[in-house]
Amino acid sequence: MTTFHQPVDAAKVPRFAGHSTFMRLPAVPTAEGLDIALVGIPWDGGTTNRAGARHGPREVRNQSSLMRAAHHASGIAPFSIANIADVGDLPVNPINLLDGLNLIETGMAQIVASGALPLSCGGDHLTTLPVLRALAKSAPVGLIHFDAHSDTNDSYFGDNPFTHGTPFRRAIEEGLLDPHRIVQIGIRGSVYEPGEHDWAKAQGIRIIYMEEFVRRGVAEVMAEVHTIVGDTPTYVTFDVDSIDPSMAPGTGTPEIGGFTTREAQEMVRLLSGVNIIGADVVEVAPPFDLAGMTALVGATMMFELLCVMAALVDRRR
Repeated sequence: MTTFHQPVDAAKVPRFAGHSTFMRLPAVPTAEGLDIALVGIPWDGGTTNRAGARHGPREVRNQSSLMRAAHHASGIAPFSIANIADVGDLPVNPINLLDGLNLIETGMAQIVASGALPLSCGGDHLTTLPVLRALAKSAPVGLIHFDAHSDTNDSYFGDNPFTHGTPFRRAIEEGLLDPHRIVQIGIRGSVYEPGEHDWAKAQGIRIIYMEEFVRRGVAEVMAEVHTIVGDTPTYVTFDVDSIDPSMAPGTGTPEIGGFTTREAQEMVRLLSGVNIIGADVVEVAPPFDLAGMTALVGATMMFELLCVMAALVDRRR
């Protein structure tokens, strides 16, 4: 009988005791033998205003002690159907952006080579670019992107092409993403100029603005998401600023009028059936948080994603 890693039982060891790991799972040195690798990316070298997401993985680990063994709605018990552990943090360079990107790509490539699905916690949204470089070396993949911002700008502060506002433009240019299989949900807020999203739309990206999401509702929007990505390899990225700042204030670029946490949970649950090759939760910035509430959102969304991914692993056995 296969034995999988199990989290520490909070009914036996209190949540405030012991080592802090994602979901209170064992900390392991590599992803070898894992189905899903939980990994931190403590880097915010692409942040343009309020830095602090480098501290996200540590605080999300702390709040993830509140996650339990099974999902109350779906009944999925991820730790019983997939081998999951915390593989620590990827190496980063907080003072050299390009080296930081290279280090993240190299570290993620090792996880991918092990055969494990990565579920990472950033870090700012630029961290997704080197992750995609590691995951999409052979062919472009699809993307399901929950965010307040499209992150398809070209450059900031002159001709700087690498910030947390540019990762998906770079990923398309590098052939990592198929723009016709990209859907962005929850986009909102003021923009630098009219037509800021014209480039993204011209590439074939489907942008579902918050106003459309509110009008159509969760079920209809997620049905379209499935149509767009089909059964092809797809990456899922969840920026916590997609959540309204009344529920997730600890983030670098808050935008009012966002998802409720309940809507976000429902959308992630409806990812069941998507061919997920990896996922992340990004932009948790603890210096701006209140009572750990944004880190708890991050941990909860990681658990929601983990359940969907574990069920995928189980179906493939």
